[in-house]
Amino acid sequence: MRVAAKIAAFQLLDVLRSRWLFGYAIFFLLATELLLRFGGDPTRALVSLTSIVLFTVPLAAIVFATIYVHRAREFIELLLAQPVGRDAMFAGTYAAMAVLLSAGIVLGIGMPFALRGGAGVGGDAVLLVGAGVALTLVFAGAGVALALRTDDRLRAFGIALGGWACAALAYDAVVLVAATALAGAPLERPLLVATLANPIDLARVVMLMHLDISALMGYTGASFTRLFSAPAGTAIAAALLAAWAAIPALLGARLFRRKDF
Repeated sequence: MRVAAKIAAFQLLDVLRSRWLFGYAIFFLLATELLLRFGGDPTRALVSLTSIVLFTVPLAAIVFATIYVHRAREFIELLLAQPVGRDAMFAGTYAAMAVLLSAGIVLGIGMPFALRGGAGVGGDAVLLVGAGVALTLVFAGAGVALALRTDDRLRAFGIALGGWACAALAYDAVVLVAATALAGAPLERPLLVATLANPIDLARVVMLMHLDISALMGYTGASFTRLFSAPAGTAIAAALLAAWAAIPALLGARLFRRKDF
């Protein structure tokens, strides 16, 4: 643990050199501030922020993690030539990226709400920050695993963009086409499985259940809310998001142990 903490501290300093991360935090800070100031009321601001988080956070996390692991390859090889365990090296590298990406969301979204004393929807704002952090862990882990699995940087970058497009853009269209084509068939259980299979959809369902905006849930979200009450649905979705966050990180750790650097 001590070695992993030292590696994480060094990687934190290395990642902090990227101006991109400061731009990431400032983007959320400006978006939150503008929506709170001109959006009418805090609930409308949260709905708009939910859409921004669901599209932006997965893209930023998977692209940044993929590029960073490729860029840090020589440093990783250098440290692995020393008496440093692979598990400690992976834990330190992944933790540094996850912490800084999450900090951008916490500060960028949390600060404007905190300065307004929660703006009457502080609990929902905390939930949105939590959903953003969960998506960061999921897609940063996926980016790390992808970079370890694919040696070619451009190919890994293309796969990362394709994966994000499938989860964030094409997924809803596919579900809508399938639901329309199979109209009349019992689709509740397949749609529930479709919700569980996409962490972005899970985060959206959690937020919209709390904001009580069923019109924006889509087919999968509506099916989810018909089967579960708000507290039970939130607990189940949060547990599944935690599982989604763990799976790519565990896969990345396994690939890192077996990687021939």
